[in-house]
Amino acid sequence: MYIKEKEYRGIVKEILRNTTFKQMYNIEHHGISRWEHLLKISYHSYRIAKKLRMDYVSVARGALLHDFYLDGDERCAKRKFLDTFVHPKKALETSNNFFSINEIEKNIIVSHMFPIYPVLPKYKESVLVNIVDKVIGACEMLREYRYKCKYRFNYLFVLLLIVISN
Repeated sequence: MYIKEKEYRGIVKEILRNTTFKQMYNIEHHGISRWEHLLKISYHSYRIAKKLRMDYVSVARGALLHDFYLDGDERCAKRKFLDTFVHPKKALETSNNFFSINEIEKNIIVSHMFPIYPVLPKYKESVLVNIVDKVIGACEMLREYRYKCKYRFNYLFVLLLIVISN
């Protein structure tokens, strides 16, 4: 995903150029790379925030960092599931270690999983990113699930043909 808008790219360039953040390319998230997921949430949130005259700079940065933690694909399914409930704190810690982030950005990161993670969004910018993340995340998961279903259906169809032909 490449975004042409110069103002947006200027806002997030420090983050996108960070070598640790670039590791998000290699971590799967909802059937795509975590980097692509973060960029989608950030850019769509930024565009909406700008139209609504919110703090679109904090929205772009906070949304880009909302899942910035380094536990990767090697985690077992149970660990991935459990991370759903604690990763906002990990993302905030990682973001604080690499970037100077303001209070709105911090709240966007730590509250993006509300109500699953019990930190309330304090700002309208946090609520916006929370909603955009839910909508885009659901679409990503449905796309991944549909692919898996299609793959499983094809596998079962081939298996059925083999059984019938014998």
